[in-house]
Amino acid sequence: MHWKSPWLLAVLLLGGCASVQKERGHLEVAALVEERTGLKTRWNQGTPEDAQVQQHLDALLAGDLTSDRAVEVALLNNPALQGTYEELGVSQADMVQAGLLTNPSFDGSIGFPLSSDGGIEHEFSIVQSFVDLFTLPLRKRVAKEQFLADTLRVAHEALATTAEVRQTFTEVQARQQLVALRREVLQAADAAADLSGKQRAAGNVTALALATEQAALEQARLELAQDELSLFEAREHLNRLMGLHGARIQWTLARKLPEVPATEASLEHLETLAMRQRLDIDAARKQVSLLWNALELARSTRFFGRVEVGVHTHRDANGPRLLGPTLSLELPIFDQRQALIAKLEAQHRQGEDRLTELAVNARSEVRAARARLVTLRNMAERYQKVVLPLRTTILEESQRQYNAMQIGLPGLLIARREQVEAWRAYLETVRDYWMARADLERLVGGRLPLPTAPAPAPT
Repeated sequence: MHWKSPWLLAVLLLGGCASVQKERGHLEVAALVEERTGLKTRWNQGTPEDAQVQQHLDALLAGDLTSDRAVEVALLNNPALQGTYEELGVSQADMVQAGLLTNPSFDGSIGFPLSSDGGIEHEFSIVQSFVDLFTLPLRKRVAKEQFLADTLRVAHEALATTAEVRQTFTEVQARQQLVALRREVLQAADAAADLSGKQRAAGNVTALALATEQAALEQARLELAQDELSLFEAREHLNRLMGLHGARIQWTLARKLPEVPATEASLEHLETLAMRQRLDIDAARKQVSLLWNALELARSTRFFGRVEVGVHTHRDANGPRLLGPTLSLELPIFDQRQALIAKLEAQHRQGEDRLTELAVNARSEVRAARARLVTLRNMAERYQKVVLPLRTTILEESQRQYNAMQIGLPGLLIARREQVEAWRAYLETVRDYWMARADLERLVGGRLPLPTAPAPAPT
């Protein structure tokens, strides 16, 4: 078959250059995450460069783990997050597919004579869908917007993981200090029970006083066991978030839970900040836009149906070779895409409703988180300046009265236990403050203004 049709050659070549670029989208996600957290993330693709990432992970875990290091480990190594990164490959493949034309169709037939007085007949044709060429730009625009929306969603998941890691790290810090505090209480209770046993043997205390101290010792053992279990569970939660197993779970924490700042940086206009930089809200906006473009695409082709153009060549046994164009039209008599258009209209309205819901909820969540953060900071400050000093004064006065034999050992131990409980409540309040701060950063889609220097730690 010999024919010349430059336009058909162009149609066949159009879109043939499209290809999937593995790094596309991941670089945008990495830039968004680094902009909002100051830390790097990476997609594990099984390349030689990933071995360098593993070495970097070992370096991050070699020293005392910090909150930033824990976040960086999770961004590089969290299995669920790595699986989320793969969604970009799926979305990019869909985008590339949307930019490709459907393959042309080739038909041919050959007829052989059944008697000696006939000749061979043959005909060939090649056709291409014309509507695909007409709608290609709009289809590519819809697919590109979908890819951008998916990129923003993946980056939002990375930021959500960051917030969860910071909260869990804070929990581990607090649990570690609480365990240390419980061990001190156990040592004191053990000493008190031992002393009461000796005093009982000497006839200086009653059986009730001895039983009371022994019960307090057993209670201290139970409370220590419970806090040790809570610490273990918090560490394992952090291990899961960082994707660690084997020897890598032997990381250590040296830094204590940081004190709350002496003064809080301005937390005004957080709602506006959230509307501007929340990635899930931006993704919802793009979703609404792409649904509108998809609706316009369906509307613009509702009366076209299938349109195929091509070239056909034919030769009879004793006739000349014939070459000419072909046209095949689908008559949109029954199906005018009315169902598809109605579906896209409903989906577009749904997208607008989801965007409104997300924006309303985000503003409300930011207000609630800001109120919680301010309240917890004020509570921690009250513990620092009022409650803990009072408990220290009570313990010191109880010690003086005990030395002067004005009160017995039970009175002194009660004062000590109440001081310990006040310390426990203070540590939990500080923990809740930093966890609330990490949650507020997640809700506004980025880091908050840095607080001032922390207040002096209570003694």
